[in-house]
Amino acid sequence: LGAATSPATAAGYGVLFKSRPLVIFGLCAMLFHFANAPLLPLVGQKLAAAYPKEATAMMSACIIAAQAVMLPIALLVGRKADVWGRKPLFLAGFAILSIRAVLYTFSDNSFWLIGVQILDGVGAGIFGALTPLVIADIMRGTGRYNLAQGAIATMVGIGASLSGIAAGEIVDHFGYAAAFLALGAAALVATTVFAVAMPETAELQKTQAS
Repeated sequence: LGAATSPATAAGYGVLFKSRPLVIFGLCAMLFHFANAPLLPLVGQKLAAAYPKEATAMMSACIIAAQAVMLPIALLVGRKADVWGRKPLFLAGFAILSIRAVLYTFSDNSFWLIGVQILDGVGAGIFGALTPLVIADIMRGTGRYNLAQGAIATMVGIGASLSGIAAGEIVDHFGYAAAFLALGAAALVATTVFAVAMPETAELQKTQAS
């Protein structure tokens, strides 16, 4: 990646806070993982309660189904990111996360829950393939690609760690459906913020390269 090549004088650490696209992306990444991280554990709990003898096999099926979809999605996104743009693909990933959270509330049937979990592979494939590209676009020429990558990873970790506590409290007080809907709402907020405030970084890259 061009952004990983340090210029003669790297930008100061303050570039992390001065770059509006990076701040917005970090916030959206935090919300994405806040919404995404508890979904599989919550589904596992529902399956374990309804099918205690088959719970382990069903959890394995959920994980395998998502992983099987994630690889081809990541390959597709990697090939099309420069053609379709980063922003539309990311918006698709955010929107799918919201839809997935809501779909979990429709049924407790094991086949339904495992089928919905396949959508996890779509969101994870998009996020995993595009995040390094977006960071590289934003930090191009600053010499702070690795620093920005670490900052985004920190935001992701904060979102994922806080979500488990929040989801657990909601389940205890209001039930699984309320937890799924709350997580879907967080993903919807991320989708809205990304759609309104985040620029298309592929265009930014072209502008800087010209």
